[in-house]
Amino acid sequence: MSDRITALLTRRRATLLTVAVLLCLPPFYLDAFWLRIGLFSMAAAIGATGLALLSGTAGQLSLGHAFFLAVGAYGYTWLAGDPGPGLPTALAVPLAVLMAGLAGGLFSPVAGRVKGIYLGIATLALVFLGHHVLLTAESVTGGFNGRSVPPLSLGGFTFDAGDELTVLGVPFGAEERLWFLGLALFAVTWFTARGLLRSRPGRALAALRDSETAAAVMGVDVARHRSAAFVVSSMYAGLAGVLLALAFRRVVPDYFSLVLSVDYLAMIVIGGLGSVAGATAGAVFVTALPLLMTRYADQLPLVAAPGSAEGAVGPTEAARYLYGAAIVLVLLYAPDGLHGLARRSRDRLRRRPPTPDPASAVPSPPPPAAAARPKEHTL
Repeated sequence: MSDRITALLTRRRATLLTVAVLLCLPPFYLDAFWLRIGLFSMAAAIGATGLALLSGTAGQLSLGHAFFLAVGAYGYTWLAGDPGPGLPTALAVPLAVLMAGLAGGLFSPVAGRVKGIYLGIATLALVFLGHHVLLTAESVTGGFNGRSVPPLSLGGFTFDAGDELTVLGVPFGAEERLWFLGLALFAVTWFTARGLLRSRPGRALAALRDSETAAAVMGVDVARHRSAAFVVSSMYAGLAGVLLALAFRRVVPDYFSLVLSVDYLAMIVIGGLGSVAGATAGAVFVTALPLLMTRYADQLPLVAAPGSAEGAVGPTEAARYLYGAAIVLVLLYAPDGLHGLARRSRDRLRRRPPTPDPASAVPSPPPPAAAARPKEHTL
């Protein structure tokens, strides 16, 4: 048994190492468009992981995820920018994440006592309130036009295209540098979220989702664990907001609207509730689809290029129709999302018996001949 466990751990480590190496290769081979898709997908995966912990694991509905992304994005921009304290950018990143967690903590008393659709309506108010603040607090947010985002600098290395940098003959601009930053942040998110799900608090949150009464009988503090899940989810959203701000290089209020919150709900439903891998798959699907349809709109049927005549379906609307249909199909045929579908397919492949090779098959011996029966005499 120990040999099997050791072999399994070795295989998993080899798989993780292979995936890590493959994810480090795109900046050397892909252009800026594909790198931007990857950056936006990694930021969305970080935010979707936080929402998966809240909605999929703890069973709490939230429509205010866009608000906490805005807190992270604008918090970093204000802390590191001018007007603002002008703090070092390396310090502004964790402080912006803490600001998002503080905002979640201020709302956590509501999250600890309200559940279901009522919590969804309560968090919906955060989106409208936050959008109003972003438009009116011009000294902090820049108002309707937004603010430019200061580039991140770590140890004298700046994540922008200001200075020339060449690695293995490939010029590294802002997208190439931010790619590795996004990978590092996503890796931290992946391992911390999976560790949380496997820990005692994660099992308590799963028990809350299944039955609050049973969880309370087993000694789980319902209100405290609900509030903690909301704070942790807010901090993940704040980190995603910081990475989005660095990738966009400018933050505007209209991006952090109710549509963004609905997009994040679509990510975790399509990918699979309560799964880090599922949230990642759903984030890549929902984020990349409209960008790809915008680029290839002139080659797709029934999709008009951006800026075409009225009445035509644009690539963004067509993408929403497609992943809306994907949500319906997932709810009907795969309630556990893409992650559950992939897991069941893998299990079927493992249980399938191997097909014997006709050339190496050993012929089976012929069945023994039936014993001869004596002939009956007739009268």
